[in-house]
This record gives sequence, structure tokens and C-alpha cells, in this order.
Amino acid sequence: MTDFIGEMEWRGMIHDIMPGTRELLSSEMTTGYIGFDPTADSLHIGNLVQIMTLVHFQRAGHRPIALVGGATGMVGDPSGKSAERNLLSEEVLQHNLTSVRKQLERFLDFDCGDNSAEMVNNYDWFRDFSFLDFIRDVGKHITVNYMMAKDSVKQRLETGLSFTEFSYQLVQGYDFYWLFKNRNCRLQLGGSDQWGNIVTGTELIRRKAQGEAFAVTTPLIKKADGSKFGKTEAGNVWLDPERTSPYQFYQYWLNASDEDAANFIRIFTLMNQEDIAALEREHEQAPHERKLQHTLAKDITVRVHSEADYHTAVKASQILFGRSTTEDLASLDERTLLSVFEGVPQTEVSRDKLKSASDVTELLSETTNGIIFKSKGEARRMIQGGGVSVNKQKLTDPGQSADFDLLQDKYLIAQKGKKNYYLILTK
Repeated sequence: MTDFIGEMEWRGMIHDIMPGTRELLSSEMTTGYIGFDPTADSLHIGNLVQIMTLVHFQRAGHRPIALVGGATGMVGDPSGKSAERNLLSEEVLQHNLTSVRKQLERFLDFDCGDNSAEMVNNYDWFRDFSFLDFIRDVGKHITVNYMMAKDSVKQRLETGLSFTEFSYQLVQGYDFYWLFKNRNCRLQLGGSDQWGNIVTGTELIRRKAQGEAFAVTTPLIKKADGSKFGKTEAGNVWLDPERTSPYQFYQYWLNASDEDAANFIRIFTLMNQEDIAALEREHEQAPHERKLQHTLAKDITVRVHSEADYHTAVKASQILFGRSTTEDLASLDERTLLSVFEGVPQTEVSRDKLKSASDVTELLSETTNGIIFKSKGEARRMIQGGGVSVNKQKLTDPGQSADFDLLQDKYLIAQKGKKNYYLILTK
């Protein structure tokens, strides 16, 4: 075993730790768990903090359990939220559970001997647990005063808190108790907003089982500029490539500030302290090369997606921000192509109208509804100046044919100057 707490400390990943936890982890292989919320069919990069916590926990020689909350997903946790969330049906939750399970399997080793990871679903033990049995066997051990003292409850009292959400900490506390009794699980880990729920579990174990359990929480990740980590204008950055393309995923990390990249590389990669320190020295000597960001983006993209997806993302990035060819553009699949050019001006043209364009000058003005050039004269002058390309092919003759190979059999990409792109969709 190695020093899990020490590893987490130098990475800046310890917020709260219950007395005795360090001694427990240094003396024996320990089973610990983290709960994951299955309210979507994909985890997002906010969940990566807890995924990496379990990864480090297993690498230190301990046994990780990933609890996917099929039962608690039907209830709703008030921690860190300002309103009650929608409750999900059993069918939707089951779909989400299956999807989340596949993502977790990319990070944790479920077949490595004594400290193999395990995945559990709390619906399995709550399914046949009647309400009367629950309030008799669990509710009597935790007082209302104790539950009311939790910050997650206090913050919601003014706006309203349903009994369903109020009872959440008891449900999560029972998860810890069940795992303590059935999996010899003595440690719960989670984000700092979960501290109240976690210690309710340790208290339930103490009162109901006369046992001793422990807790560790990680800080909530914040960006240096004050904006929310893991969010973009389009919403969450998901691990599922159908929700967030590998290109968009790669770009999120690549665009991190220097301060954020130095923080993220400790939290989200497995690089050791010496290698990170050496990389930071390299970055300081040539900050314009953004070595921190490139290393961070590559590491996470490869582990969440694949090496091939990483190379595709790099190639796609070069189309907008570096040198690239018509062949590079043609090699992109449709989803990546649309991700690269998301947000650029678009116009739709029928195939008949496209074929009827007499030359590129007409194509880039009248045929495309004036979105690229308002007039033939404007288009002609800029083509003669060498400032226009279609599908990365530079135009030199205003009178040349408008017969270009369509990307994915439906798109043309026009470029005016260095930074102005236009997407032409044919139908």
C-alpha cells in the first residue's frame, strides 16, 4: 500500500478528513466508496474529480466501490441545489445506470485481485425495504435536530424543502451502513458538499451497528476566473462522445488558463509530482507553447475517449488554428466537422442551385445568398488578393469552376481571410 492521503494532499484534493482516517488507511487495506448520481445517461467532467479519487484509492492498494444511486436517483439530494429536481422513472434510471457503468469501467480495474473495484446499485437493497421498516429500523437512530443542523437542509428551508429531499441524508446514510455491514466498507469519499450526508452515515453506523467509519471529502473545483468548472455556453462537458464530441472535449482542456491548467493537471492526470514540476518549468520558459495545456488535454482525452479520438481532435484543431489541407478536412467525420465549425455563419443551398453557379465568384456571392460576399465584385477582388479558399483549397482565379467535392457529400467550407469561416450546406 502507498500513502493515499499524502498523494491526495499534494494534488490539492483533500478538503475534510475525519480523525483516524489516515491511521486506518496506513494500517490495512480498506474498502471505500463514492456515490454517483444517475440522473443522466452520462457522467460529466465534474464527476471526474470523484472518479480520479477512486482511481488513486485503488492505486494506493485499497478497494474502491462505485455506488450508482438507482434508489437515491428517485429521491433527489438537496446538497448544493436551490430547487427540487425532477424524479426519474425506474426505466429511465436503468438506462442511465447501464451507461454510467460503462464509463466507470474505463477508469477502474474490476479484475485485479483483492482490491478489485466493485459497482453496486442501492436500488438492490432499497427495492424491498418498506417505508414502515425504514422509519423503524433507520429513522429512529437519527434525530430531527441532527438532520436540521445540516447546511444542505438549512439553506433550503427558506425556499422550501420536501420531506422526500429532507429524508435523503437518511437514505444515503443507510447506503453507508449497508456497505459497512455487507462489504466491510469503512470509508466514504465525496465532494465537500456531501460532508453532511457522509457523517450522517458514520453516525448511523456508530448508533445502529456500534461500528466506526470514516470520511474524506475533496474540494469543489473552481476556475481561476470565477466561472463554473465543467460548464460551457452549451452546458455540461460530458464524457459521452455523443453529448460532447472528443474535439469539443479536447478543446475545453486546451483552452484552460495557465493557472487552471496547473491545478487541473494535478487533479485529473496520473502524472507524478516530479514530472509535473518539470513540466511547469518548461511551460514557464516558453508559455506561448502552452505545454501544460497540451499535455493536460492529451492525457484526459486519451483516457476518457481513445488515442485515435485524440489525434482526430488535434487534426480538427489545426483546421481552425493551424496549417491544414483539403485532405485533413475531408478526413473528418460529420460529427467532428460540425463540432469544429459550430457557431460559424451557415447558409443552405439546393444542389441544383449549386450546380448552376457559373464560377466561384457567383458561388460565394449570389448562390450562397450573400452571406459570404455581398457582391460578385467584392468576391472577385478578394479572390484576386489570395484571401479566399473553399475546403482549404486557395482560390486564385475568380472565373474558375465552382465544382468542388462535397465534404460528407453535403458540405462546403468557405474561408475569407484568416479567421472567417462559413459553412455551406447542400440539400
